[in-house]
Amino acid sequence: MATKATSIAEDPTKSCWVLTPGHAGMENQAIALAEAMGLAHTVKRVHPRAPWTWLPPGIWPWPLAALDSDSDQIAAPWPDLLISCGRRAVPYALLVKRQSAGATAIVHIQDPQTSLSRFDLVVPPRHDHLKGANVIETEASLHGITPERLKQEAAAFAPQLAHLPRPLVAVLVGGSNACYRLTPEIISSLAAQLRALCLDHGVGLAVTPSRRTGADNIKVLRQALAELPAVVWDFAGDNPYFGYLGLADAVIVTCDSVNMVSEACATGKPVHVVHLPGGNRKFNEFHAGMQAAGYTRPFHGKLEQWNYRPSDDLGKVAARVWELLA
Repeated sequence: MATKATSIAEDPTKSCWVLTPGHAGMENQAIALAEAMGLAHTVKRVHPRAPWTWLPPGIWPWPLAALDSDSDQIAAPWPDLLISCGRRAVPYALLVKRQSAGATAIVHIQDPQTSLSRFDLVVPPRHDHLKGANVIETEASLHGITPERLKQEAAAFAPQLAHLPRPLVAVLVGGSNACYRLTPEIISSLAAQLRALCLDHGVGLAVTPSRRTGADNIKVLRQALAELPAVVWDFAGDNPYFGYLGLADAVIVTCDSVNMVSEACATGKPVHVVHLPGGNRKFNEFHAGMQAAGYTRPFHGKLEQWNYRPSDDLGKVAARVWELLA
């Protein structure tokens, strides 16, 4: 499978790989860091197989033998910088470090689940509780949202939402995962709250479900919001996710995705979190931290107004990585 390249010509003298298992949430964080640095980058996706994936990521023997035929090639020439994200990317980041004789700077986003000293920089969220001279914590997940991007996307999607009243609320709906459950009964309760916002307060809704939301949940949502001032994305055409965030006056987001909550909080707009059944220590600490810092509040069926200044996690990490490359 051919590698995919995205070039940004601000510094053509440095080469960069973005290395992940291909999950969008991981890949987007690594790409965001490369783009923030103005580096041309090549995306490398690795899909290792069992039994290697059963082992701790720091002790894989012959990791190249674990790759399936859909994986990108991991071979010289080695880049100046490698940004990895995800547990299954760790063995390949460490391989590049060895094969390049340390010439490639290795930056790993999230907890690598092996010795931190093997990396030049580790970038975990605060709720991972990692400490070290080469660790730089973030409040939330890294993302590529900027005021300029929100403005551009808002302009692109404004005609599609021009008929909706203000205030306009972007509703970001995730779905079930290993920690949370989203059922038709839960989505029905949320939909009733959204209906009340429209009928009682004249709110317009721009709703974007995800692939994880599921057909049954989306059907319930569509039926509940039918004939109301609401648009529910149907997965046709360009993804309106960033356009809705740019146009919205407030955001409602389900709690099952750290990335979605982090991206919503990058807007500087009130972010109301819908808490679903489930959770774990990391999710619970993340949401408690975001609420304590003034970024989010729980959604109980009503909209609130408050102000906060979005954090610049990406800026501080990019500055630290430039120190490495210098």
